Amino acid sequence: MHNVRKTTFKNRSSMDIPYKFLANIFLFLIFAYSFCSCRHHNDNSDKAIFHYNESSGIQTLDPAFASGQSVIWPCNQLFNGLVDLDDSLNIVPAIAKSWAVSPDGRTYTFVLRQDVTFHQTEFFPFKGERHVTAHDFVYSFSRILDPDVASPGAWIFQKVKRDKEGKAAFRALNDTVFQIELSEPFPPFLGILTMKYCSVVPHEVVERYGKDFRNHPVGTGPFKFQLWQEGVKLVLRKNPDYFEFDEQGNRLPYLDAVAISFIIDKQSVFMEFMKGTLDFMSGIDACYKDALLTKQGTLNPEHKDEVKLITGPYLNTEYLGFMLKPGDKENPLLDRRVRQAINYGFDREKMMKYLRNNVGYAGTAGFVPMGMPSFCPERTGGYNYNPKKAAQLLAEAGYPNGKGLPPISLSVPAAYADLCQYIQHELSELGIQLKLDVTQGAQLRQMMRNYQLPFFRGSWICDYPDAENYMALFYSKNLQPVGSNYTHYVNPAFDKLYEKSQRCADEEKRTEYYIQMDSMLMADAPVVVLYYDKVVRFVRSNITGFESNPVNMLDLRRVKK
Repeated sequence: MHNVRKTTFKNRSSMDIPYKFLANIFLFLIFAYSFCSCRHHNDNSDKAIFHYNESSGIQTLDPAFASGQSVIWPCNQLFNGLVDLDDSLNIVPAIAKSWAVSPDGRTYTFVLRQDVTFHQTEFFPFKGERHVTAHDFVYSFSRILDPDVASPGAWIFQKVKRDKEGKAAFRALNDTVFQIELSEPFPPFLGILTMKYCSVVPHEVVERYGKDFRNHPVGTGPFKFQLWQEGVKLVLRKNPDYFEFDEQGNRLPYLDAVAISFIIDKQSVFMEFMKGTLDFMSGIDACYKDALLTKQGTLNPEHKDEVKLITGPYLNTEYLGFMLKPGDKENPLLDRRVRQAINYGFDREKMMKYLRNNVGYAGTAGFVPMGMPSFCPERTGGYNYNPKKAAQLLAEAGYPNGKGLPPISLSVPAAYADLCQYIQHELSELGIQLKLDVTQGAQLRQMMRNYQLPFFRGSWICDYPDAENYMALFYSKNLQPVGSNYTHYVNPAFDKLYEKSQRCADEEKRTEYYIQMDSMLMADAPVVVLYYDKVVRFVRSNITGFESNPVNMLDLRRVKK
């Protein structure tokens, strides 16, 4: 809810009411203008406007800061990079029509399309067409590494070679050939280039507006900027010059515009969706999950005529992590058998059914989630509910029926308290006492990075579609503060396989290494895998061409209304 200042007017003048009335009319005219601008843009289109809500707000439209879903989704409508992902996680051409990798795996050469132009807007009234060239990619990628820009995406180019002055090896061989040289082979690099950080931007606009490029975005995407009243509404209009076409030769996108609202209250969002004001709603919230979903995770039959449910694997692993930094000899969690007992001690299937309406898949396999090529339950192993095995392991560790085992503190954010209360109850039946410490998200993350939490809730959404992104969390050279090894897991055999995988260009062999590493993790149990997430999308029945994908990207190019 917004904070509303309440004021009592005892002696209002006759001017008060007209002034408020005129202010409301002014706001209405702004939105009417944006709506009409969209509708008049192309007389041959269906003049359809796609509406969705972003409860968390949008902080920027600059792809250099596209670090969260709320920013990535609109940036995906506005910008393109060299390559993209299809719905099956295959890397496909975008602005680069082809590419080649040198035999040593260090040099990537991209040949660009010559028909891609930047948006023409009122704040970039470029005379004629402004085509994208290889020089624009040199500028855009170098900008990500500029310390004055301070992009949170600078890490994506850590493998790029630097000269003595620290300049990154981004080269424009001519207008249509762009080259990147790495300091060492890194097979997942092409996948990294699909991230929105790697979007191309025009230097003219960035240099003109500086930090205000955040609300003066110019890209090459299927939609272009129209209007943004922050906290109220964002409108993107169809780009009539977009370079992609469908199989019948029709220029994409089909929609005339995209309108994004910023309603904070989830119940209000649900009501607007059910009224048809919103075309799409993502995810599930406790306030409406039982109204839309059955316990089996299917659409409630009473809504089948107005709503469609679209689901699929989401590359996000939800887990509980153990902090394994040696030193405290009294810490029972340093005993692998105790960690394994906790893994065996609760029923994930029941947890998913009754607490999440089966939105997600029980985490009974490895750390790599469902949807990735190396997801292989038969070989990685994992943990099903097995209280007898859990009791046996506790006894072997010297804690028969939990006797002598001190209470274990588990730090969780409020949103996950219900899941952890369920686990707490289940483990208490084995004599394992969990003490839940509900902690604010930002504080939890900070303490996790500083190795201050013995047991904590975590999640990992893939940055790029390669299992290396998950295995990197357990590589010993990624211990804080340089990396994301929050469990302080150290295993020389794991490290050796990880390093071997990074020198392997053969995708099948690399997948084999990932499976072996994931199997090691399950045996050592530095984590408790709770579940693999699921993309859950509700769309109105008049929407077609709207699909799911494992990275939960919002792609509106082929959507019709």
